[in-house]
Amino acid sequence: MAGARFKLLILMLCVTVGGSVQFARADDSWARLSAGQRGLLAPLASDWPGMSEAQRQQWIGAVEGFERLTPEEQARIRARLREWADLSPEQRERARDQYRALRNIPPDQRERLYEEWQRYRSLSPEQRRSER
Repeated sequence: MAGARFKLLILMLCVTVGGSVQFARADDSWARLSAGQRGLLAPLASDWPGMSEAQRQQWIGAVEGFERLTPEEQARIRARLREWADLSPEQRERARDQYRALRNIPPDQRERLYEEWQRYRSLSPEQRRSER
């Protein structure tokens, strides 16, 4: 009985220590970002500890060269980062699934979809409502 309790205590301690070590590494990776990167990625700060290294690198790559963009492009990227950060985990997964599905369709169909999307975006809000 005492041996089982001891093993359980050791297991719980390992889980606790392992979790805090992982959290410290995650905090470390945020601290290693430049001030500019942290400012741009601020909407994702609360999600950062739970991201894989690959996901972090994708986000870092997405904001690379930000200062060379036009103010309009910078505003668009900031808005999209905030929109993404505001999505629920289910909505994010649905967006990822849609992205993967689009990547897998033939290029000619993808081009048609893009053209339809551009046409839809050029409509006024009233015209968009009537198309639904």
